[in-house]
Amino acid sequence: MTESPQPFLAQSNNVPESSGKSVSRLRAVDAIREATAQFGVVTGMTPHAVTGVRTRADGGWSVLVDVVELARIPDSTSVLATYRVDVDAAGELTACERLRRFTRGTTDS
Repeated sequence: MTESPQPFLAQSNNVPESSGKSVSRLRAVDAIREATAQFGVVTGMTPHAVTGVRTRADGGWSVLVDVVELARIPDSTSVLATYRVDVDAAGELTACERLRRFTRGTTDS
């Protein structure tokens, strides 16, 4: 098994803290990479798609990851789930929770 590459910190994306210090923020693309890799290790599930990403006030990121929880035939009846995966400014997983489950053929209304 190969070791995960270290996340790249954005060079020009320093954000001042209330104490006057600046915090280097993880780039969104690296946060997605770290979140999906660590999610797979922790849950044993393979991420199917990333459907959202949002920065957090502490310099970390929340990433929405869709996975196939139950594969069925036909494929349109498979059960998918959306998980929110949080990583901190260093790219380390801090939280993971399932938000919803749905069949592949359904849409939001």
